[in-house]
Amino acid sequence: MSGKRSIRIGTVVIGRGNPIAVQSMAASKTTDIDATVETVNRLEQAGAAIVRLAVDTERDVRALPEIRRQTHVSLSIDLQENYRLAEKAAPYIDKIRYNPGHLHHAEPNTPWREKVRRLAEIAKDHDLAIRVGINCGSIDPVHLKAYKAARAAAKKGNVPDPFAPILESALEHTAWLDEIGFTRYCVSIKDSNPETVILVNRRFADLRPEVPIHLGVTEAGLPAYGIPKSRYALETLLSEGIGDTLRVSLTVPNNHKQEEVEAGRMILANVAAGRMMKESEFSLPKLNIVSCPSCARVQNSAFVALAEEVQKATEFAADVPLKIAVMGCRVNGPGETDDADFGLWCGADKVNFKEGEKLIGSYPYGEIVPVLVLKLKERIKSA
Repeated sequence: MSGKRSIRIGTVVIGRGNPIAVQSMAASKTTDIDATVETVNRLEQAGAAIVRLAVDTERDVRALPEIRRQTHVSLSIDLQENYRLAEKAAPYIDKIRYNPGHLHHAEPNTPWREKVRRLAEIAKDHDLAIRVGINCGSIDPVHLKAYKAARAAAKKGNVPDPFAPILESALEHTAWLDEIGFTRYCVSIKDSNPETVILVNRRFADLRPEVPIHLGVTEAGLPAYGIPKSRYALETLLSEGIGDTLRVSLTVPNNHKQEEVEAGRMILANVAAGRMMKESEFSLPKLNIVSCPSCARVQNSAFVALAEEVQKATEFAADVPLKIAVMGCRVNGPGETDDADFGLWCGADKVNFKEGEKLIGSYPYGEIVPVLVLKLKERIKSA
């Protein structure tokens, strides 16, 4: 709707008045071909126009030809920490999503502009689109220090625009893509706070009205929390003509991933019918529990059950204004838990427990919730 440009992603066209495309992401390991094919096809049957896969290793890349052979929906790959895999993956996909906050991991001495130029060359050679996917939980190092300082100052009322650093990141990357002659891209700027999502996407749409926008509230959480957060942000923006494709990110197991698509379609139906969630109808829970959507990078499938256990175990503190983040992997885990009062960053066997940016310790999955509850009670008592 918002984008004056139109871009093609496989068989899907977004922008310039084309229908809003609903997306989702497989939570199966990409190397598990049978499970991934089943997930992709189930998501397509639910109404997904684009499905994203995590590609982190050569083994993931080797699975793509067979996944592509057995699926028909437009496929996007998520390149978080290894942009160099793009060339080998390119023949089997329709879109590359890269995160400016993770380009520095591979070849840290290579300037990001050279890496993006290479991605654009690969995309052009293989008839692919690109998404520049900015996430407030994993901001690029150049802007991270300024962003943290601005957020800290904003809490004291000292900074009028705490989100300027992430907007600058989006503007830098889009300007560079334009400069090198690649315009077949869309942009997403996501946060776990729906009000932030509304603010930054309004700003970006005002500054770059011709660029198609992918909408989403990242780490929205379990469905009971995540659907209202997503409804408020996405219905507000879509009703203003901002947004060309969307994903509702929910903490659900892989066999329930179609719930993301169903929620996205509900949002589109609400906007079409004029029954958007109003600002007066929404407020963040005082005890705000954020958790990332399950994906192939989750190292332990117990992550989803842990998020549910945290929600139930902390009900006694529902009226306490704190933020708890339950994160399933390393991609946004460190950044999102840094911004929380208490953070649980899940690994393969243990859960890293943080209080603010301070690591308290690592605990087995079966022991972490009592530790969190104890710390939460201590915080309430000392307040």
